[in-house]
Amino acid sequence: MVTDIVACTGCGQRNRVRPVATGTPVCGKCRKPLPWITDAGDNDFAEIVERSPLPVVVDLWAPWCMPCRTVGPALEQVARDLAGRVKLVKVDVDRAPALSRRFAVQAVPTLLVVDGGNVKARQAGAAPAAVLRRWVEQALAA
Repeated sequence: MVTDIVACTGCGQRNRVRPVATGTPVCGKCRKPLPWITDAGDNDFAEIVERSPLPVVVDLWAPWCMPCRTVGPALEQVARDLAGRVKLVKVDVDRAPALSRRFAVQAVPTLLVVDGGNVKARQAGAAPAAVLRRWVEQALAA
């Protein structure tokens, strides 16, 4: 699995963030929670998403989809805003056909909130960051 390099939003320190961990990523310098953004596919979805210590926002997207390209940065903003509370996992449906079938993806982007391996919320289509954040927070509160 590839380790991502994430800049801390507090102090700017660059940190390594692994796709799978037992805890939540924090800055090695200032200890502020880091945004946890990674990719998953058919082979590692269970490990990265279903066994995550945090609730996961799953973005089922495709590289050819224009709404997916607009919602991607909005979801990354939500992940930064909710650092330490959620993990964002992007799944390219063209490279993960088993997950596309499992979640009956008929339109992209399809967004899920998964907590403890269970889908708590589902939404299709793009939305602005503020709307997505409210959707995620409502799903977490339910």
